[in-house]
Amino acid sequence: MNRIILIILGFNLILTTVACLPLIKVETQPLNSVIPAASKTPQPTKVWFPPTPTNTPLPASSKLITPTAETALNYGSRLFSDDFSDPANWELGTFADGIIALGNNELSLAVKKERGYLFSLREQTNLSNFYMEITARPGICRGEDEYGFLFRFTSPGDFYRFSITCDGKYRIDRLYEGQASSPQPFTISGAIPPGAPSDSRLAVLANGKEMQFLINNEFLYSMMDPTLSNGSIGVFVRAAGENETTVSFSELDIYEID
Repeated sequence: MNRIILIILGFNLILTTVACLPLIKVETQPLNSVIPAASKTPQPTKVWFPPTPTNTPLPASSKLITPTAETALNYGSRLFSDDFSDPANWELGTFADGIIALGNNELSLAVKKERGYLFSLREQTNLSNFYMEITARPGICRGEDEYGFLFRFTSPGDFYRFSITCDGKYRIDRLYEGQASSPQPFTISGAIPPGAPSDSRLAVLANGKEMQFLINNEFLYSMMDPTLSNGSIGVFVRAAGENETTVSFSELDIYEID
């Protein structure tokens, strides 16, 4: 009995001691402030078109302009001019590929057929050494539709051809005994106004085997070729696709060579 009383007194003493101890305040923090957030290394943003302080235009392609060379054209007095008023001077009519007709002081070639080709020669004209200029005005023209003039023409298989296209290219062709070649293949030139309507002055100086070609007073190309020495002159139009192509020619001037 006395042992039980002693145990009870001891337990009460422990409770009294704990109750007298000072309170300890425990600080708590939110869970997200205790666990640090994962750090991320910022990645640079790729700028495809960085800003510039001034407007910087794109560089022009060097292929768009043909270099102009200084050349001396030695020609003399005018042999004759043609204002395209006399129907007896040119081959006219309706053909399988289109129509060739005289208008208001101009010769018009209208190709109606897909990939059609028309040409007209000047009657009773035989030239050897000369300087020639003619104005070409495409009315309906696109892409690689082609037009220009023929010279030293002796047959449908023997002549030179100077042509330009509606997308700004030129070339020099030679047909000899029915075999075609291009001493100067298609070349882009800034001297040629693309598209239609437009206006170009085409010129050639033919002196023996030497030939020089110009457009709008800009020198394009020079070559030496003794194959054909004389013949007639003419104009032509070729459609590159299925669409109609029309070009008018005017102001033909022929000069003698000094």
